[in-house]
Amino acid sequence: MLEFGNFRILPPFDDQRQMSAETQTGDLELRELTDALVAMKLVDEGGEFAAQRLSGGVSCDVWRVDLPSGSICVKRALPRLRVTADWRAPPKRAEAETDWFHFVAGLNPNWVPEVLGQDRKRHMFAMEYLEPSTHPLWKGELASGNADPSFAARVGDVLAHIHAASAGREDVAHDFAHGVEFLALRIEPYLLYTADKHAAVAPRIRQMAKDVAAARIALMQGDISPKNILHGPDGPVFLDAETACYGDPAFDLAFCTNHLLLKCVWHPEFRDGYLACFEALRDAYASGVTWEEPEDAEERAAALLSAFLLARIDGKSPVEYLTAETDKQFVRETALALLAKRGLDLLDVAEFWKDALLSR
Repeated sequence: MLEFGNFRILPPFDDQRQMSAETQTGDLELRELTDALVAMKLVDEGGEFAAQRLSGGVSCDVWRVDLPSGSICVKRALPRLRVTADWRAPPKRAEAETDWFHFVAGLNPNWVPEVLGQDRKRHMFAMEYLEPSTHPLWKGELASGNADPSFAARVGDVLAHIHAASAGREDVAHDFAHGVEFLALRIEPYLLYTADKHAAVAPRIRQMAKDVAAARIALMQGDISPKNILHGPDGPVFLDAETACYGDPAFDLAFCTNHLLLKCVWHPEFRDGYLACFEALRDAYASGVTWEEPEDAEERAAALLSAFLLARIDGKSPVEYLTAETDKQFVRETALALLAKRGLDLLDVAEFWKDALLSR
C-alpha cells in the first residue's frame, strides 16, 4: 500500500480488459491521479481509493479507480504518443473527448460512458467504469471468432444516427473546431506520413487529406475502431473520442470498416464472419445517411478505406496484430492496387479484398 498525505492507495486488482503488463503506477503518477481526483471532487480529504493502471493505447494513460461508492475510470491525454515515430498532439484534446461524450449522451446515454468529472489543468477526466462481464470489447469478440453481423449493423446504425444529428449544424461545427488536433492525430500520421512513403499514390492520398481537412459536413469521432467499442447489453458503447472534430463523417465509416478487413488477415479462419460484419455495418450506415446522397458518402469512405489499409502498415500507427512480413506485404500490395482504382464503393472494396485473400 502507498500513502500520499491522507490518501491510501490500495493494492491493484485484476481487470479482464487489461492488456498492459504494467499493473503498478509510479509515485509521480499516483500523486497526479490523487490531485486530479480531489480537484474533480471525487475523493474527499482523508478518503481512500484503489488504483490500477489499465491499457490506454498509444495516446493516453488510463486507470481504474475503486472508490467506496464503486469503480470509475480516469483518463489522461499524453503530449507525446507511445509509438516508434515522433508523434505529438495537444493534450487539451481531452476536452474534445468529454464534449463528444456529452453530445452523444444527449442523443442516447447508452451509447457512451457517463462523464463524472474533469480536470482541465491536468488534461484528465473521470467517467463511468463499465464491467467487462457486461461490456466486453468488440475487438476481443472479433478476435475469438464471435463476428456477429447484427451487432455490426447496430454500430453502423448508431454511427449514422450521430452523424445525422450533427450534420449541417453551425453550433456543433463551432464547438468541435479542432482542426489542429485532428491534423496532428489523424491527417498527418495516417495520411500524409503514409503518402511520403509511397510516391506512386502520394498525390491521391494528399488530396484525400486536403479534402478531409476542409470538410464541414458532420461531427467525426475520429477513432471508430473495434478496440474502442464495447458490446453492451443495449448495443454499442463508444470510447476514446479525443479526436472528435467537425469534418467528413466518411472518415469514421472508413476507419471502422478498415479493421474488419484487416482482421481477415489476422484471423483468416474467421474471414467470412468479418466480411459479413463489414457488409452489415455498411448497409445499416447507408440506410441512415440523410444529409447527402448515400453513394457520395460511400465513395469517399471507400477511397479513405483504401488509404487506411496502407496507413495501418506504413503509417505512424501500424496495427499491432499484423507482425508477419508476408501479411504486411499482402496488405500493402492490395491497398496500393485499390488506390489505383477510382469510383469504388465499399462493397467493391470488400469484393476486391476477398478475391485477393482467396488468391494468396
